[in-house]
Amino acid sequence: MESVIIIVFVMGYLAITLEHNIKLDKLIPALIMMAFCWALVALGVDNFTQWFDSSKHSLVDGFASFGHEEKLHMVEETLLHHLGKTAEILVFLLGAMTIVEIIDYFDGFSTIKGYVKTKKKSKILWIFSILAFILSAIIDNLTATIVLISILQKIVKNRDERIWFAGLIIIAANAGGAWSPIGDVTTTMLWIGKKVTTLKLVEYLLLPSLLCMAVPTFIASFLPAFKGEIDFEEEEEKAKSPHSARMLYLGLGAIVFVPIFKTVTHLPPYVGMMLSLAVVATFAEIYSRSKFSISSFDSEESDEQAHHSPVHHSLSKIEMPSILFFLGILMAVAALESLGILFNFASTLQETIPMMGTELHVPGVTGVSDLVVLLLGVGSAVIDNVPLVAASLGMFSEPIDNELWHFIAFSAGTGGSMLIIGSAAGVVAMGMEKIDFFWYFKKISWLALVGFLVGSAAFMITRSLF
Repeated sequence: MESVIIIVFVMGYLAITLEHNIKLDKLIPALIMMAFCWALVALGVDNFTQWFDSSKHSLVDGFASFGHEEKLHMVEETLLHHLGKTAEILVFLLGAMTIVEIIDYFDGFSTIKGYVKTKKKSKILWIFSILAFILSAIIDNLTATIVLISILQKIVKNRDERIWFAGLIIIAANAGGAWSPIGDVTTTMLWIGKKVTTLKLVEYLLLPSLLCMAVPTFIASFLPAFKGEIDFEEEEEKAKSPHSARMLYLGLGAIVFVPIFKTVTHLPPYVGMMLSLAVVATFAEIYSRSKFSISSFDSEESDEQAHHSPVHHSLSKIEMPSILFFLGILMAVAALESLGILFNFASTLQETIPMMGTELHVPGVTGVSDLVVLLLGVGSAVIDNVPLVAASLGMFSEPIDNELWHFIAFSAGTGGSMLIIGSAAGVVAMGMEKIDFFWYFKKISWLALVGFLVGSAAFMITRSLF
C-alpha cells in the first residue's frame, strides 16, 4: 500500500511540474493527490507497521500491534493536526494577500514609480533590483514581481529590452524573499513551523541573499542589454487616490508588524496578520467613505455597496488557486510524513550521500551534508520548492535555528531563479511578459546560478559567526 501511495504522489508531482505542458492548473493534481493519498492511508491503515508522530518527531512505539479502531483514531488525529498546521499558513497568506490587494485598490504602488528619475538602463536595473529585494521581503516575492513588472511596463516600452529587466527582477525578488519570514512561502513555512526565528533568519541570510541579488545585477550591468538609455515618453498619468501613498506605507507597515507581534506575544503569526488586516481594512473603509460591512450580504443594498468597498473588492481578487494548491501539496506531503516514509528517506539520504564540504554539526545526530541542501536548491528550479521544503520538515529533526533550516530557506528560495518555471516569481513574470523558457535559460539562468553559488558560499563562510 505504501508503494501505491508513493506512486500516486509521484504522478501528482509530475502533473504539477508539467503544468504548462499538459495545460492543467497545478491546484487540480495537488488536490487529487491529497485526497487519494489520505484515502489510501485510511483504507490500508491495518497494513502499516509504523506511524510517524509529527509533534514528537519520532515513530510511534508499537504501532503495528494497535487495533483497527485505535489506528483509525490515530489517523484522524494526525489528519486534524496537519490540517491545523496547514491552515495556519493559509490564513496567514490570505491576510497578507488581502492587505496587498487593498494597497493596490488605492493605487498605492504607483508611488514607487516616482522613484525612477533616470533614463540610463544600468541605473534603472539597480533601482528595480534593489526595490525587488526590499519589497519581496515585505510583501513576498510573487507580489513584488507583479508590482514591479507592472511599473516597468509603464517605463520601458520596448518589450525586448523589458524582458531583460524582468529576468533580473526575478533573481532579486527571490533573493529578497529568502531572508524574511514573510518574503517567500517556503520561508514562511519554516517560520510558522518553528524551525527558524525572525532575528536569526535575518542574521544568517541577509548577507548571502544580498550577494545573491547584487552579484548578478553587477555582472548584468556590463552586458550590452543594459548599455545606453531607454526611450522614455512622459505620459499623462490618470488621477490617483489622494490616499495612495498613505495606504502603501500603512499596508507595508502592517505586514512588517506581524513578526514583531509574534515575538512579543508568542502567538502564531496568523493572529498578528489578522490584526494587521483589520487595521488596514478599517482605514480603507474610512478613506473610501463606504458604510459597507463585509459581514452583511443579505440585502440588495449591501450587494450594491459591495462594489464600493475596498475590502470586498480585495477579497474577491486574492489568488484562491494558489491557496488551494498549498492546501493540496502540504496535506499530500503530510500523508507521506505520517507513514514515516520521509523520515526513512532522510536516514537513507544521510547514510548514502558522502559528507562533502563543511558539515552541519548537531549534537546527537550524524549531520546533513551541504551537498544535500545545494541539491535541494537545484531541485527547486526544476520542480516546485513548496513540496521540497514541506518534505524537509518531515525529513529532518534538527532544532529551531539550526544552520540546516536557514540553509534550506536560502537554497530553496533562491535556487528557483535558475529556471523561469522554478519559482512563483518566475512563473508570473513568464505570464506577464510572455518570456520564452529557452530565452531565459540562455540569457538569465547563468546569472541566477552565479548568484546562488556566491550566496551559498557566503552562507557557509559566515554561519560559524552566529
